[in-house]
Amino acid sequence: MLIAQPKGSQFHVVDSFSKTVQLGHGLEQTGRLSRASMNRTIGAIRICRQKLQKHGVRRMRLVATEACRRAKNGRAFLAQVQRETGLRLDVIRPEEEARLAVISCAPLVSTKTEQLLVVDIGGGSTELVWIDLSNVPRPERPGAIMRLHSGFKQDPGPFAAAKVVDWISVPLGVATLRDQFHDVEDDAARFALMSWFFEENLSGFAPSASEQARDGFQIIGTSGTVTTVAASHLGLRRYDRNKVDGLRMTSDQIDAVIRDYLALGPEGRRDDPRIGRDRQALIMSGSAILQALMRLWPTDRLSVADRGLREGLLYAQMSADGVLEGGPY
Repeated sequence: MLIAQPKGSQFHVVDSFSKTVQLGHGLEQTGRLSRASMNRTIGAIRICRQKLQKHGVRRMRLVATEACRRAKNGRAFLAQVQRETGLRLDVIRPEEEARLAVISCAPLVSTKTEQLLVVDIGGGSTELVWIDLSNVPRPERPGAIMRLHSGFKQDPGPFAAAKVVDWISVPLGVATLRDQFHDVEDDAARFALMSWFFEENLSGFAPSASEQARDGFQIIGTSGTVTTVAASHLGLRRYDRNKVDGLRMTSDQIDAVIRDYLALGPEGRRDDPRIGRDRQALIMSGSAILQALMRLWPTDRLSVADRGLREGLLYAQMSADGVLEGGPY
């Protein structure tokens, strides 16, 4: 959760809360949300409700994503959330989830970027959006990304438009991909299988079929996986968003971190403070997705974004309300 106030063309965060609840744990096997994962999630939402009340929040948007889209008991769970916390969550469609991830990354888009790939690795799905910025004047490129909050297909009016070439929501995230190969005991073999399987699921993503120029290509990754890999690369003992958000990592640096993770093994990863006990079970499936992506695209650098759905929701609401400087976009 993020609570924020508009400040210029950005926003100022008043309060935040984050907890790994693994809502989709076991969803691949049963098609349902488990009682334990629902209880963990409701416990976290109660903390969010306390913070919302404390700050007197007047404008909010509360959303659920892939786990609730797919689970047979997803709607029943949301009804339970409303009964027990008084908060109503909307299940958003994959396109909106992808769109929100894209606009959250607008401040990180280089003015030199001609072709942009934004990747959001979630728990139950991974969204990829390919954007052509070549017809947008360089200074206007971050703003053109922000205007996508109203839809991937739109009338840009008097502005030069960012063109969404293609997008895809792959129903494999860190939890669902891990669950696909939970029965493979060898750590390295499981990692290789996960990376290959994720790459296979991208075969229908149009831009991957044609050769792309390296110059002017930028890939931005947003997720706990990407920020954890960045923190490990920097050797941070305590996570520091200011050092991670906007960092650019090379493929070699990413591969070196992943090799370290494999060398540590499950127990070593669990004890590594940069990964943490909550995330250790998911970091290898996320790393498999990340490595597959870096293998496929014509770049050896990744821009790290400590931002995503929450920031996208805030930008979208503030843009729609016209309270950002230079907005509404």
